[in-house]
Order: sequence, then C-alpha cells, then structure tokens
Amino acid sequence: MRLTSTVVGILLVALGAVWIAQGFNLFPGKSFMNGDLKWSFYGGCIALGGVVLLARSRRRPR
Repeated sequence: MRLTSTVVGILLVALGAVWIAQGFNLFPGKSFMNGDLKWSFYGGCIALGGVVLLARSRRRPR
C-alpha cells in the first residue's frame, strides 16, 4: 500500500507539472491545453494532491 501510494503520488506530481507547463504555453505544439490558464490551475491542484499523497505515504504508522 505504501509503495502504491508513493508511485501514484509521484505520477500525480509529474502530471500536474506537465499540465502547469501546458497552461503557461511552455511546450511547443498545438494542443487545446496550451495557453489556457485554467489547465495551470488544474495542474496545480493535481500536483498538490500528489504532494499530499506522498506526504501521507511517508508517515510512519503508530
């Protein structure tokens, strides 16, 4: 369970970073997400969720 939470958390942070970059139009190419700031907000929320999941998976059980 701990390994799964860690892997999912890392994937969420990476996905959020990609969405943030696309929202700020940092990736070349044509996509419906490029240059649309709402995707940066969504990516930030996804990345934050991944960080929370990583933090919870790293806590030691009592």
